[in-house]
Amino acid sequence: MTIRKFIYLYLPHQKEQNHDSICNPLEVLSNRGLPPISFRYVRLDAYLLVYSFIFYIYFMSQSIKTKGKLSSFFELLKQSLKGHEVDLTSISIKRAIILLAIPMMLEMAMESVFALVDLYFVGHLENSSHAIQTVGLTESVLTIIYSLAIGLSMAATAVVARRIGEKKPEAASKAGMQTIIIAAGVNILISIGGLIYARDILLIMGASTETADHGTTFVRIMMGGSIIIVLLFLINGIFRGAGNAAIAMRSLWIANIANIILCPVFINGFGPVPAFGLTGAAIATTIGRSLGVIYQVYNLFSGKNALKIRVSHFIPDFNQIKAIVKIAAPAIFQFVIASCSWIFLAELVATTGGDEGSAGYQTALRLMMFFLLPAWGLSNAAATLVGQNLGAGHIDRAEKSVFQTMKYTLVFMAVVSLLFLTCGHLFASFFTSDTKVIEIAGRALKILSIGFIIYGMGMVLISAFNGAGDTWTPTKINVFAFWLFQIPFAYFLAKYLNMGPTGVFVAIPSAEAGIAITAFILFKKGKWKKTMV
Repeated sequence: MTIRKFIYLYLPHQKEQNHDSICNPLEVLSNRGLPPISFRYVRLDAYLLVYSFIFYIYFMSQSIKTKGKLSSFFELLKQSLKGHEVDLTSISIKRAIILLAIPMMLEMAMESVFALVDLYFVGHLENSSHAIQTVGLTESVLTIIYSLAIGLSMAATAVVARRIGEKKPEAASKAGMQTIIIAAGVNILISIGGLIYARDILLIMGASTETADHGTTFVRIMMGGSIIIVLLFLINGIFRGAGNAAIAMRSLWIANIANIILCPVFINGFGPVPAFGLTGAAIATTIGRSLGVIYQVYNLFSGKNALKIRVSHFIPDFNQIKAIVKIAAPAIFQFVIASCSWIFLAELVATTGGDEGSAGYQTALRLMMFFLLPAWGLSNAAATLVGQNLGAGHIDRAEKSVFQTMKYTLVFMAVVSLLFLTCGHLFASFFTSDTKVIEIAGRALKILSIGFIIYGMGMVLISAFNGAGDTWTPTKINVFAFWLFQIPFAYFLAKYLNMGPTGVFVAIPSAEAGIAITAFILFKKGKWKKTMV
């Protein structure tokens, strides 16, 4: 079937479009006498993600009233992917969301591919349970580094977006570079610690001695190259704040294409390159991310976008650094809180479910993040729009942007929830042939997916707080939800009620529901509107 025929059969015609609401794809198929697409026979490869993404964005775009050729879906898609600079504070809110959301969702989809590519290739090695557990536990530890990277990128996005909204691109450029200085200084200590204590980190996480022996070199490479991870997140945050999400998207596409090509080469060997096994996954991922950072740096200094970087911007401005740290510190702590909770849950699953339970949980977690990161990318659109609109003095427009983004996110999360409820075990079987691991992963996905819709609501609201520079509110929410509720609740279910890993699975959506409800109440109070950045 050609793409043209596919579009004709499965996408709504002009006369079928209802511009006041999102089209119902099942109704469109029914009107043409076509059955819904069966997920039973869909291959679990890139086509699933691409077609699902095209369907979702197309139907989302129907909520915009067509005003000539520019407003058509394909023109919007082309514009968003090219990354033309647009004043996001003056165009239609729905158009602004889509222009940001398409590249941001693709960007986050690509970030999630890193772990899945590693998981796929190492899952087919000998002693795959050890390899899968090592990748999963290392990713859990790396979430601390991700917390640093995401926290700094949140601060960068908030400050850069506010300055762009105020029409001060020079100040936005300087703020972004000062954030990079902070990141470089902090990450040196983390890299040194990872190189020295790699094996101990795996053992502390609950890995067996054999797994720790297998994965020590993998951890050293991933932790030693953590500055690359931080820069990849941070610089993308700077571009997102400036409203140029396309550059951020392309940097991760470059990194992922390189990783996908290099993973089988370094893991299994090719020509003069020896087979490094599990270690090869770390080598490929680090090289891939490095190429992405090189592309980012090129665009920073090219002078072809709103950010005009000068050498003088890299001279430390301690007053500005202090102001950025005031935003970044709670943002980093916000994600450290969540990361530590995930690490504790991973250790709890490993001790109550053994190597197979841990491998099943890690597989489910990677799959969950693969589908949730695009939703996170969509919620990042709210952060950029809130920051820029507050900078431009459009407070009501900032609030409307959040609720419009939330509508789109809930639709996406509903689709993901349906996929996991019906096809969770099939997704898991793509990464391992171990029936026990597949069974545990499938059970985890079904339980986790129950809370996806309300999780999507909380995701957008948290991003809105961060985009406004109010990073303390999400931090306080996380302290109560993760440390005072999720961890004790998971421990109680897993240990005292002898539910094992299932108890941990139940605790996760319970905590996320609490986060969403609390965030909604605080958002409506409106304190975030008065945050100074």
